[in-house]
Amino acid sequence: MAQVGQPRDVEELRDMLNEAEERKQLWEKYFKSAKMERKANAEAIRNITALRGVIKTLRWALNMTDKNGIAISHPLD
Repeated sequence: MAQVGQPRDVEELRDMLNEAEERKQLWEKYFKSAKMERKANAEAIRNITALRGVIKTLRWALNMTDKNGIAISHPLD
């Protein structure tokens, strides 16, 4: 783990990316698994959307491409 003020290493970013992708899959599975109340539905969608942003940002920071081989655009665009 990086010290405060120090950049994180590539391995730590890759681990975070893998964890974010796993969490997104779990939320998507939960979302598709059952009929939910409005509040649970909103929470699942909110978490899926947030994790999409996290994944895009980590892939951008790691200078990765998307599944089509296209460079990840700036996360704020």
